[in-house]
Amino acid sequence: MDLHDYKDVAENYDLYLDAMCTQEAHKYDGFLDFYLGLARKYGGGGVIDVACGTGAVLLHLAGHGIMADGTDISAEMCGIARQKAQSKAYNPNIFTANMTDFDAGRQYSLAIIARSGFMHLTDQKSQRAALENLRKNLLPGGILTLNTFDPWPPAQTEQLATSAEDYTFRVEYTNNEGRREKIFNAISYNPFTQQMRGSWKFVTYDDDGRVIGERVRPLLMRQTYRSEMFLLAELCGFKIIDIFRGYKGDKEDLSDPASAWKFRSNLIWILQKAD
Repeated sequence: MDLHDYKDVAENYDLYLDAMCTQEAHKYDGFLDFYLGLARKYGGGGVIDVACGTGAVLLHLAGHGIMADGTDISAEMCGIARQKAQSKAYNPNIFTANMTDFDAGRQYSLAIIARSGFMHLTDQKSQRAALENLRKNLLPGGILTLNTFDPWPPAQTEQLATSAEDYTFRVEYTNNEGRREKIFNAISYNPFTQQMRGSWKFVTYDDDGRVIGERVRPLLMRQTYRSEMFLLAELCGFKIIDIFRGYKGDKEDLSDPASAWKFRSNLIWILQKAD
């Protein structure tokens, strides 16, 4: 199991993510409206939110009149997304499936993989399977957007020496039971597999600040270099039409070899299904 497969993580996901977005506002500024803009531009033939989680993007689109389908490998996350949709009287098609082999029974003009969804594919074989499958679920000329980040050597060096118990504080929030909770991360890096393996530790406190609970949840992700993405896109029948740094519309300057070092940001890839 991975982090997002756990019921307690799904139930608290929106709460701690809101805290993270507030704490790291520069990373997430414009996040939802970025995808709304893509949906308005490319989603006329239907939109699917892949790795939809608890439905943040899905419900934002619905709130602006764009009814998208949603899918996630985590049944717990899909369940929360359905509950949230029902509370707003929306009725999107949300189904549990793996992006490597799902069949939606229709094709779309836009597929969205927001945040780190693609990075949870932990080897090139599964990445290629996902891209080929997503291509099948897209209309001719359809658009796929996904995120990666440029691996950062100083962070990699630090993670090479990180053990399973080397936790660092990430965020504090109030959990779904109204309790104060802190999240700590321990992440190590394997340069041969390009995998980040680690765990999140959730520590719960009572009103007097005493620890009353602790749970550890595993996490596994893969770092993907931009050179890999160019090759994967071509191998899987896509052409790259845009790359953005973050959600404010700044485009990546591929002619600048030092860009990764300057910005250390997420790369948001816009891929088009090739003929």
